[in-house]
Parts: sequence; C-alpha cells; structure tokens
Amino acid sequence: MSTQHKSPRRRAREFALQGIYQWLISQAQLTTIESVAGEAGGFEKCDRDLFLGLLRGTIGHAPELQVGFAAFIDRPLNELSPIERGILLMGTFELLHQPETPYRVIINEAIELAKGYGGTDGHKFVNGVLDKLAVKTRPDEVQAWTEQRRAARNGHQA
Repeated sequence: MSTQHKSPRRRAREFALQGIYQWLISQAQLTTIESVAGEAGGFEKCDRDLFLGLLRGTIGHAPELQVGFAAFIDRPLNELSPIERGILLMGTFELLHQPETPYRVIINEAIELAKGYGGTDGHKFVNGVLDKLAVKTRPDEVQAWTEQRRAARNGHQA
C-alpha cells in the first residue's frame, strides 16, 4: 500500500472509478457498488459527496456521456479497455456537469487515474480525448487558460 498522501477528492475519484469499472464489467446495481465501496479500506478518507456524485452521475448519464466523447476516439467504444472507458465517462461527466471544477483539474485527475490503473499509454489517450472535449464543452475556459500560458511564456504575467 502506498504511503503517499492522497487528497479526499483524489480518493473519491479512485473509488468512483472502481465502482464505474464494476458497473461496466458486471452491470452491478448502484446500491451494491456503493455498499462495497463503503466497506473498502480507506473509504472513510474520501470525499463521500464527490464519490456519490461522480458514481451516480456517471452511471446515470452513461449513454449521453459516451456520445459526448465518442467523436474524439479513434476506435469503436467496445475496443476501449473498461478502465479507459470508465475514466472517459467520469471525466466527461465532470466536464459537462461540474463547472465549478476547473477543466485542467478534471483532465489532470483523469491522467493520474489512467497512469495508476490503465495501460502503458492510456494516460496519453485519455488526455487527448478530454482535451478535445474540453475545447468543445468549455471553450471560454480553455481559451483563457491558453492565453494565460502564452502570456507567461512571453514574460508577461496575465
């Protein structure tokens, strides 16, 4: 077990991803997934409200979330690993339904989940898909971030 400190929000995303994975693999009921997560070691250290919001929101909106990111993937949905699919579903849910969370945070968290649970280059794939989706769903926020970075590179603080 890692001794590295994880924020309650990172833990919530990890538990939500595990629940989404369980749902994708076995179509387990939401109540079962929530019960299993609640009994897991370390669950008491996670942001329970974020966990429930991500899990319920992602599963509840899965068909429309898949439509949201499908245009940005280079293969059929059924060829995605369940981990990549789960991360993209959850990241898409956050981009669309949690505007209070900055898009860069959502993408960075998705990348970290992909590095921790996904395949070798899964994090690059997740990053590319969610970056394109962010441009479509949060154009003003992406543009502001891009301009801020450009100004910083040119030696001007925004």
